Amino acid sequence: MTRVDAHHHVWDLGRRPQPWLGAASMASIHRTVLLDELAGPAAEAGVGRSVLVQVLPDAEETTEFLALAAGSELVAGVVGWADLTRGAAVADLLARLRAAPGGHLLAGVRHGVQGEADPRWLCRADVRAGLAAVADAGLVYDLLILPHQLPAAIETVRALPGLTFVLDHLAKPPIAAGRTEPWAELIATLAAEPNVHAKLSGLVTEADWARWTVADLRPYAERALEVFGASRLMFGSDWPVCLLAADYGQVAAAAEELTSALSAAERAEVFGGTAERVYGLPPA
Repeated sequence: MTRVDAHHHVWDLGRRPQPWLGAASMASIHRTVLLDELAGPAAEAGVGRSVLVQVLPDAEETTEFLALAAGSELVAGVVGWADLTRGAAVADLLARLRAAPGGHLLAGVRHGVQGEADPRWLCRADVRAGLAAVADAGLVYDLLILPHQLPAAIETVRALPGLTFVLDHLAKPPIAAGRTEPWAELIATLAAEPNVHAKLSGLVTEADWARWTVADLRPYAERALEVFGASRLMFGSDWPVCLLAADYGQVAAAAEELTSALSAAERAEVFGGTAERVYGLPPA
């Protein structure tokens, strides 16, 4: 089975700086990381297709990612960025992205809501209008949020039943602290909405980077499987951010172990089928 990695990044410090990498804790990945570096580890893990996800709130970065995807055998879709606060004008922004080279590979849009000071940013009228434009364009919206932003996400998902949402990194549960609540209850409420899917991704960097084990991740992965089911979950490596805590092979192996109790058909969904269907990836 050729697997799909539904969540990874690249960045070139020579093209644009990455201010979020400035902290001392990020030193090991504060370097240029290009797609060629991913090819080998992905192939070793059986991954043949991927979704490249935005890093910066910069439409020019998205244009570059689309062009990169158009020339890549690995990248089958791009989750880019558009300024959602521009409301109805978002439709024009998305149209311009789709008209760019590789624009047919634009699968979705994301914004770093986790960095917004307002916990109800997703509920703003201008943002909701922007999200409606994403829905009208037939694109997916990736939710990059923290647990305290889940209530606003739940309201937003309910307000936009025609928009498909994908929850990144399970909303970054407090794995290092070993807590599950109120995250577990909120994630179940979110999953009760049929237009939401989720990524089994980004967990190793929410655990203790130096001493994490699969057992540390298991309560959160099992909760996600319980409330979303395999047909609404997708594997993502979150490479190269994952390198802070684990290499690509270790992340893939952890995902395999966490899903080992599933049937072959269910595993095929998590490791490919869900991402292909939700993001509308072109045939392999």
